[in-house]
Amino acid sequence: MTNTHGAARPGLSIDHTVVDGIRVVTLRGEIDHAATEELAEALLSYGSVTPPRTVVDLSGVTFMDSSGINALIAAHQGMSEAQGWLRIAGAQAPALRVLELVGLDQVIGCHPTVEQALVP
Repeated sequence: MTNTHGAARPGLSIDHTVVDGIRVVTLRGEIDHAATEELAEALLSYGSVTPPRTVVDLSGVTFMDSSGINALIAAHQGMSEAQGWLRIAGAQAPALRVLELVGLDQVIGCHPTVEQALVP
């Protein structure tokens, strides 16, 4: 099942896919304050996936500030409370550096590829 939703903001595109009952949210572009609302909605609206399990593909993200970190933390907390999980995949240097600076890579599992993040 594939559900594609392009965010209204031209600087960030958000696509949704479900693979073996796990949501994959693919982000491309820049994650900043202007994209916060669309990103939070995309991460927190996991519909009928129970427990909520989501992989966030950051391989196409060219910039991420604290707004992205806050959205990832909120999604991680929400999914953990619902006995689910959030994983990050494919973070490239710009986003990976931010994740490492704040230590989020130690809290949320980070994987080199979506395929590796999907493995139980």
